[in-house]
Amino acid sequence: MTHQDTASAAGIARTVDAVWRIEGAKVVATVARMTGDLALAEDLAQEAVAEALEQWPTTGVPRNAAAWLTAVAKRRAIDAFRRRERLDARHEAIARDLDESAEDTWEPIADDGLRLVFTACHPVLSREAQVALTLRVVGGLSSEEIARLFLVPTSTMQQRIVRAKRTLTEARVPFEVPDHTEWSGRLGAVLKVVYLVFTEGYSATSGDQWVRRELADEALRLGRLVSALVPAEPEPRGLVALMEIQSSRFAARVDAAGDPILLGDQDRRRWDRNAIARGRAALAQVDRLGRGRGPYALQAAIAECHAVAPSVDETDWEQIVVLYEALGRLAPNPVVDLNRAVAVSMARTAEEALVIVDGLVAQGALAGSHLVPSVRGELLARMERTQEARGELLTAASLARNERERAVLEAKAAGLG
Repeated sequence: MTHQDTASAAGIARTVDAVWRIEGAKVVATVARMTGDLALAEDLAQEAVAEALEQWPTTGVPRNAAAWLTAVAKRRAIDAFRRRERLDARHEAIARDLDESAEDTWEPIADDGLRLVFTACHPVLSREAQVALTLRVVGGLSSEEIARLFLVPTSTMQQRIVRAKRTLTEARVPFEVPDHTEWSGRLGAVLKVVYLVFTEGYSATSGDQWVRRELADEALRLGRLVSALVPAEPEPRGLVALMEIQSSRFAARVDAAGDPILLGDQDRRRWDRNAIARGRAALAQVDRLGRGRGPYALQAAIAECHAVAPSVDETDWEQIVVLYEALGRLAPNPVVDLNRAVAVSMARTAEEALVIVDGLVAQGALAGSHLVPSVRGELLARMERTQEARGELLTAASLARNERERAVLEAKAAGLG
């Protein structure tokens, strides 16, 4: 293969990856609607992706790439049915697919993306498996990306996803709308999936993009749908509030070259005030329900503190510390503690914050993540322990998997002289 061929193949691979991230959930949903089997549909869609990687460098990218992937996956499904001598089941599935538009039945979850989420969050799976599988089939995330979100090895996550798909198949879980009495039992997993998809879109864990707006937008859309399904539940509204407020910063989070702009350097005039207003309204709705603020609503309240502040220095950091303390009691997590340390450094002193971070280090929390050394480096720099700070920032850079974030950390270390 020549250098030009290699470059062309690499370009096709990036195109296929982009198509899958944007349209993958729709492809899986379409095939699942036909086969009635979510696990099989995801496997068939992945086979279609592999075929695209093989054919498109020669034939070129089709005008409608998603339709091409769907057609290939459907064809493979039909071939599989023939091999298994299940023509009757195949005919029934295709008939159901063709006749669905003519059905005059009430479908409370009409959106295929949300249908995917609720199916993958079937109670036959553990909570971890529910979330991992849904991030795979709905968010289009790789096993490596999901592993980083869960802070587990990639091999562990791959095994978890394979087992989840096998469990769905063995339990013959259909690709269908669950009865409304089952929604509450799946709600926690559904919300966590939406939250993690948004998190990956807001701050990508890998790759050469700092943000992946299409993921965040899809998460916000799904969150609104879930909130509309269960209007009496506060946490879906809290999650929508959080995503609305956080998404308001997208235009200010990267420069023209796509490089990150950190919170303290962002032009707050570029923040989307309409998104902030929608988020604050959703948070007010949570409070009106009178059932208290859950973890998502507390995070939304923290985001609100930033959104209404004219600058970093004028932010109510003491209130943010209080909110993080409440969040830590309600949903203990080392990332929450690390964020609380940052807030403490702004509200009080870097020395007090360093005690919290060093406690996390002693516990071995977030081992292998760039987050702890990056925060520790910032704190040490503010304490004028320059050499230690530079070492921590370089360690963080070596652990960061996102290229843009790595460059920011390296620049900070170099700026220390």
